[in-house]
Amino acid sequence: MRNEIAKFLKHSAIYSIGNAAYKAIGVITLPLYTMYIPLSQFGVLGLIEVTLLILTEILSLGQSNSIIIFNKDKEGNLNKSAFFTIFSSVLAANILFLFVGTAMGNSLVNFLDLGTTISDNYLILIFIVFLRVFNSIFLYKLRADEKSLTYTLITLLKIALTLGLVIYLVGFLKLEVIGVLYSYLISEAIIIFILLPMMIHQMQMKLDTIILNESLKFGLPLIFSAIGITLLNISDRYILNIYTSKETVGLYDLGYRIAGIINMFLIMPFSLTLLPIAAEKFGKSGDKRYYSKLMTYLVFIITWVGLALALFSEEVIKIFSLNKDYYPAAGIIPLVILGYIFSATRNMASLSLFLKKRSMIIALITIASAAFNIGLNFWLVPQYGMYAAALNTVIAFLAFHFVTLYFANKEYPIPYENSKYMLAIIIGIIFYIISLLILDSGIIKYLGSFFLLLLYPLALYLLGFYEAIEIKTLKDFYKKLKNPKEAFISIKELLK
Repeated sequence: MRNEIAKFLKHSAIYSIGNAAYKAIGVITLPLYTMYIPLSQFGVLGLIEVTLLILTEILSLGQSNSIIIFNKDKEGNLNKSAFFTIFSSVLAANILFLFVGTAMGNSLVNFLDLGTTISDNYLILIFIVFLRVFNSIFLYKLRADEKSLTYTLITLLKIALTLGLVIYLVGFLKLEVIGVLYSYLISEAIIIFILLPMMIHQMQMKLDTIILNESLKFGLPLIFSAIGITLLNISDRYILNIYTSKETVGLYDLGYRIAGIINMFLIMPFSLTLLPIAAEKFGKSGDKRYYSKLMTYLVFIITWVGLALALFSEEVIKIFSLNKDYYPAAGIIPLVILGYIFSATRNMASLSLFLKKRSMIIALITIASAAFNIGLNFWLVPQYGMYAAALNTVIAFLAFHFVTLYFANKEYPIPYENSKYMLAIIIGIIFYIISLLILDSGIIKYLGSFFLLLLYPLALYLLGFYEAIEIKTLKDFYKKLKNPKEAFISIKELLK
């Protein structure tokens, strides 16, 4: 079990480098954005990025996960004709999108109220989506082959390109939102130019109709699932734009980006690693306990890190924002973090449904959860603004988690340690509430916050959170750390 967990952590750590750096673009560039882009235009950028994400999910046809599921044949060999078949189906859909998008893209921009500047340059959005779809497909292929290092190197290159272009186009040429979009377009084009020759070698030019039918049957429902999860995460921007202002959308988007630090460093790398390794482990001895412990470890880590980010949310906002107009965004960060935590537990709970290929169930639950969240937002956002939007996301993901867990247990029951991981979340919430009630400002707040962070794992220990074998493993690891030679050998073994 420890070796398997170590393998998982190894791939997850490698993915975390690339994914965190890629997601970090949205955080690293914040000082530049807040200096050169007005708050209202920052709100427009948030709406554009939401739209790009939704369109990319739709036009991937749900085939990203199909690449992982159908990557190998029954003998365990790479199925190159399956990859060609999946790629061809996505290519056909996206060529059609180019024609339709070129003709109607301007109407979509006007409908979303993105302003005349974006309306005059709407073709940029169309081509960003087209290129991003195929980069996503190709990166999923690298994941399916467990080439986490290549995946990370490509991602880091994309980051460097995007960041350099943003600095030049926004910082020097003062192109504001259009400069950001050109940065996306150019970096996507360069990356696809690099990846395409690599991917062609992974294809056998043979259309497999059986794979086509199975992959579409599995993947198409995941379009609705992807749209649902996207709407659940970001439809609140559209609703805030209707009932409040673009300035409020900008504040909300900033708070989401800061809270998304735990998503970029922890949740997404975990998710990227999960499905390929879980599929390999599926049906083998000890698989259920393996999945169960992954859930417990995930919640413990993200709650601890999330607590740290929540306690210092005001300070973090001031680091990344050079404009005081953006400071109120700090108020929603703790709620968004809690929403991310329940999003992570829901993702883990859905594992049984993925392994049993019950994609339709995933889609139906996701759409229902998104509808529930949208309904809450239309009800409460007009009166309570962005705080209602953040709280509604928490409520929706909490419900999403338990409904997913219920249906997943009907397909392939996994004995998750529900009481343990919920305890970890509850203690984190209690500690944050204590900080609000007791800690005011200045040095007392900093010292008190650090004390609460150190107390968090100890409190869980006193409440029986850890198993005896886990405590022993931690003690053994600590002893090795005290001996540099043994520590080096342990790390070397882990990386094999």
